[in-house]
Amino acid sequence: MELERLVSERIIDEYFNALKNALDSDAIVVGGGPSGLYAAYLLARDGFKTVLVDKRLSLGGGIWGGGMMFNYITFTEESRPIFDELGVGYEERGDVYVANAVEFAGALIYKVSKSGAIILNGIYAEDIVMKEDEVRGIVVNWSTVPIANLMVDPLVLLSKVVIDATGHPAEVTNHLARRKRDIIIVGEGAMNVEAGDEGTVRNTREIYPGLVVCGMAANAVSGAPRMGPTFGGMLLSGRKAYEIARERIRSFPR
Repeated sequence: MELERLVSERIIDEYFNALKNALDSDAIVVGGGPSGLYAAYLLARDGFKTVLVDKRLSLGGGIWGGGMMFNYITFTEESRPIFDELGVGYEERGDVYVANAVEFAGALIYKVSKSGAIILNGIYAEDIVMKEDEVRGIVVNWSTVPIANLMVDPLVLLSKVVIDATGHPAEVTNHLARRKRDIIIVGEGAMNVEAGDEGTVRNTREIYPGLVVCGMAANAVSGAPRMGPTFGGMLLSGRKAYEIARERIRSFPR
């Protein structure tokens, strides 16, 4: 067999095996920023079949740019054990800790990629799947389809729970809000780092049966302050989303 054919064939085989395996899962995490990455890592680590979908080619969300493209991020004492768990180095600077954004993103991506989660990048959630008035999956397409203004029918990924970790736009929750008038996305408030950091954890919740919001999506839905570049609350929000999702998955008959 020609090497060119062999290379292409192996890539196609591996990708389509992963895609087929992703058609039915325990949990789908939409958004590969800090909260989504950490939630996906914890779920997959615990043996739950987890699919992580991100519309970009590179995972990490807003981590890479730190603050205004100064590639350092901050966090507070409450989330320090998670940075230790991830093996990320940091320095204490007064009331905050400072870490390198690139190292932090790399550590999270490495953890989730080695956890067994199925990672589908370059794919976005264009809608949700609902069954018996519960969110039971997402409708997906290539991220390039709307950019090129193409008319291409999507495919579907099913799951027991969906986590909206799409950040400021709260994209998955917006799909739900179009159908359910009682789901109101308030929008983020003005910057208040302390309140925003706390709010993203407090507002992480199952907003509708089968749909959990976390990270900045949780603040956008609830009207809590925007925040950045502090990332401790994002990780704590991801952990809370994992805990909520875990309990929902366990409630399904085996």
